[in-house]
Amino acid sequence: MKDPQMKDPQMKREVLQKYEKRKRRYEQLLQKQSKLEQLIANVRLVLFSSGLIIIVITYLRNRSLDFVTALFVFTAVYFYLVIRHSRLKERIKYTTALSEINTWSLRRLKGEWQAFADDGAEFKDLNHNYAEDLDIFGRASLFQWINTAQTFRGREKLKDLLSGIVGEREAILERQKAVQELAELLMWRQHFLAKGMLTLAEGKQFKDKLRDPQELINWGKEKNEVFTDFRVIIFCRVAPVLTTILVILGFGMNIIPWIWPISALLAQTVLLKYRRKERDKMFQIAEQYTADLKTYEQMLKQLEKPTFKSIYLQNIQAGLRDGKGRKVYEQIEQLSALITPITNRRNAFYAFFNIIALRDFQYLISLERWKRQSGQAMAQWFDALGTIEALNSLAVIGFDHPDWVMPTLCKTKELEVNGAKESGAEANVAETIKPIFEAVGLGHPLISSEQRKYNDLAFKDEVKVLLITGSNMSGKSTLLRTAGINLVLAYAGAPVCARAFKASLMSLYSCMRVSDNLEENISSFYAELLRIKKIVQTAEKGERVFFLLDEVFKGTNSLDRHNGAKVLINKLSQTNSLGLTSTHDLELCDLAEENERIANYHFQEYYQDGKIYFDYQLRPGPSTTRNALYLMQLAGINP
Repeated sequence: MKDPQMKDPQMKREVLQKYEKRKRRYEQLLQKQSKLEQLIANVRLVLFSSGLIIIVITYLRNRSLDFVTALFVFTAVYFYLVIRHSRLKERIKYTTALSEINTWSLRRLKGEWQAFADDGAEFKDLNHNYAEDLDIFGRASLFQWINTAQTFRGREKLKDLLSGIVGEREAILERQKAVQELAELLMWRQHFLAKGMLTLAEGKQFKDKLRDPQELINWGKEKNEVFTDFRVIIFCRVAPVLTTILVILGFGMNIIPWIWPISALLAQTVLLKYRRKERDKMFQIAEQYTADLKTYEQMLKQLEKPTFKSIYLQNIQAGLRDGKGRKVYEQIEQLSALITPITNRRNAFYAFFNIIALRDFQYLISLERWKRQSGQAMAQWFDALGTIEALNSLAVIGFDHPDWVMPTLCKTKELEVNGAKESGAEANVAETIKPIFEAVGLGHPLISSEQRKYNDLAFKDEVKVLLITGSNMSGKSTLLRTAGINLVLAYAGAPVCARAFKASLMSLYSCMRVSDNLEENISSFYAELLRIKKIVQTAEKGERVFFLLDEVFKGTNSLDRHNGAKVLINKLSQTNSLGLTSTHDLELCDLAEENERIANYHFQEYYQDGKIYFDYQLRPGPSTTRNALYLMQLAGINP
């Protein structure tokens, strides 16, 4: 069947060409930068050698003016080249990151994304309502396909959206607008991502993201009342000055007895013992985030640049200010400037300098001042960055697949029937209108466009359960996953793989890949029962549920399986839910004649030249074919 998504095959080629063009441009820029870097390195070497020779000659010949001039000129030029070289190396790292981003984008578009290192495997949860069945996390997962987040919070935010933590309908609609806008901002998104990759240039691998900032956030909220006390601050400022004067007068000029500066130094040494372990731990926390803070600073600075149209994005930007209107990246920059000198504490000379100047206390005073001004807001900053990263990941879908549709989320409608008043009380009965799920040209987003098949899927009239039958390997389970994973994308705020898609907000549940749990001594059948019990209980509470059931009760005998499935399907059809159920039990198809809320659909195969073929097209009505014996023969098992 012709791909109904690609109205114009040129669309995919245009997207590929955009990525290829950007990749070539950055590769060319990288070549120029590398040549310039090598040139500067060679010039530095020549300058150092020639300068050293000239300086030595002028010195040996007692040409003082020439010596001083040569020393000044060559030193100034050399350090200028050092600075220029250092900045050029940073630009090379940045250009490399941009080139890599377009390489990944091309691989994603060509279906090579399963090689991406970050698959979100740590987010796998066997007890989640649907994540395991729909390949949301782990190898060959939705997360692996779209994730571009580099920060810890960014990955968490994307995980939450894909796990169903999506908010009300209005929140989803706001995210849709934000994702649509970000999809058009390719250059900005790539530069934002490149800023987040700067830390990776320090020897890390692709899967190494920025660390969890929670420890830093907690540190920012802690208060040290001692070093915010005005009297302590004055003492810490004045004492080092007095001690320095005593050292100069005692040891340098012999004007006063040595006992005075020695006493002052001993007193300050004792003071530095005050809560030293606690202070060292606090410094260690601040110091270990030095590199991450620089990356956060660059990402926040990039986030300030665009003028967004989306209210959702505008609100995120507006939240990146303090009460005085200062930009967040400036506050992060200030914190980085305060933390960077702390790394000098490992220097051998620092201990002596610390005793004289009470440097530890000076650092604490400066850090406590910063924490009072900005420390409480750090969690909000990192959440804002994480939210943008999650939205950028979703925006990748919109840019890569401009022919996919942004789903319509239908409002929840309720019809209230007011009963007669009895004893002064009014009886209200609320009847909820049937939820909605309609899709045209629905395909599985994780299957390559060359292999992807498309089907229309809708719950018409009073139908609430679609019973899907068909022979083995015909596409039943894939259809269930196709419906589920597109619903996950829709609720996250992303485009879906369809030509048209509308649905109401429902809780998504699945029961497909159920296995035994040896640690908890639970058989696969009992595990399946627990999953189904959860679905039924949720549906019977009146909550809107979209359920996906694949061969239910397969762990028991055929009679119990048939009777159990019949009871379950009828029960779910009476709730305010929609769902798909696949089965090999063709006798269940009789349910559609007994219950108008159940409809039969099927897949079928055909045979040609002694081979079996599937077209993976959904058709109305029950299946009439079986192929188990034929498949056994293909596998070399003769009946």
